[in-house]
Amino acid sequence: MFTGIIEEVGVVASMTRESGRARLVIRAEAVLEGTKYGDSINIEGACQTVAELDGSTFTVFTLAESLKKTTLGELRVGSRVNLERAMTPNTRMGGHMVQGHVSAAVSIRELSRADNNVYLSVEVPGDLIRLCVPEGSIALDGISLTVAKISGTLVTVNVIPVTIESTTLRYKKPGDRMNLETDIIGRYVERYLAPFISQPLSAERLRELGY
Repeated sequence: MFTGIIEEVGVVASMTRESGRARLVIRAEAVLEGTKYGDSINIEGACQTVAELDGSTFTVFTLAESLKKTTLGELRVGSRVNLERAMTPNTRMGGHMVQGHVSAAVSIRELSRADNNVYLSVEVPGDLIRLCVPEGSIALDGISLTVAKISGTLVTVNVIPVTIESTTLRYKKPGDRMNLETDIIGRYVERYLAPFISQPLSAERLRELGY
């Protein structure tokens, strides 16, 4: 589990395809502190397992499902990536519960600035939009963000300057793809209620059910 508070932006040192997987080597500093073989690190919103370590890099092997579902397969040498180590019992929960299980790769539709505010809008697939709630939480490339507005399948977040400065968001532009993870609570609620309801779960239906 993670918090969605990015610890540092790392750089892809090597990306090679192997049989059914990719070997991804990341150059980093902060997330290497205390990290051991087998530990979990969130890379661009996807939970990955450390397979190799040296003084300045760590290596993960990204499997076929992750390559298909996330943007990790699109990374190249020099790509910048958001990094976060798995949380511990002492971790401050500054963000929200993030599993590192990507729901889908989504495209940036709009990216605008107004004074010190940055508004980022992504196009969310129809089967996932019902799991996004105004003022609720989502993760984009592993970053914990609050939903400001939903219009159709367009989800907009209002990003604070410190998040822009400390993550890969400062390099993003319309058309870029990001890894989306919807909030875990919504996913569990939908799964548990599915056998008891005869229509798609929506905000209106949840209110009818007393949630």
